Amino acid sequence: MDLGSARTRAWTAGRGPVLDVPTVAVDGPGRPVRRGAIVDEAACAGLLRRLLAHRLRGPARPLVVLTTPVLDSVAYRTAARSAVRVLGPRAVLTVPGARAIAVAAGAALSRPLLVVDVGAQLTEVVLLDEGAVADARRVALGTADLGGGATEDDVVDAVATMVAATLRQDRASLVPAALSRGVLLAGGGALRAGIVRRLEARLPAPLVVVPGPHTAAVRGAAPLLGAAGLHPSARGPGPAGW
Repeated sequence: MDLGSARTRAWTAGRGPVLDVPTVAVDGPGRPVRRGAIVDEAACAGLLRRLLAHRLRGPARPLVVLTTPVLDSVAYRTAARSAVRVLGPRAVLTVPGARAIAVAAGAALSRPLLVVDVGAQLTEVVLLDEGAVADARRVALGTADLGGGATEDDVVDAVATMVAATLRQDRASLVPAALSRGVLLAGGGALRAGIVRRLEARLPAPLVVVPGPHTAAVRGAAPLLGAAGLHPSARGPGPAGW
């Protein structure tokens, strides 16, 4: 599952994608996820109960793999646990969105990798090493801000600045090794030709746009369900855990 600021997406084993809807409160106006943070747990729970709970009926309690923003992962997990409880899961496991994107792209996780995720309200630059987050930066800016005072140049400037800062911070040659593979680009921003073109001109490495970039996170989380089933917290009949 991917609870995004703009859209909520879900994938189930055996059926594939089952949900792709705007992340909008079911009872009343407002968006319960803003800038990568869950600001209204009850509204998120209502959304999931109405649109997803009936798809998970069966004798077994579902195992949920949830993508999370990298830098707000603790707060996000706490709020998401409360919201996802309406699905009656036996466990809720999380994966950084950047790692899920890398899996969706078929990238080898054994080597350093730089992932840029330009979402609706949040843009992240994440350095992965052996699949784990080695460094990350974010800016509260995304495609939903375009036309409302922000421009594509603003988004590109923010990404270029974060990549440069990551390169300066690197002390173990991870970033040069990652840049030699190219920079993975995902999120709704990767569907905008202007952003892609400008990033290609600004970044110090080739840009690799992930296929289906706007759904890459949930598609990358899907193959992790098999491995997640072996996780200790996913076993047994106890309450949902992490």
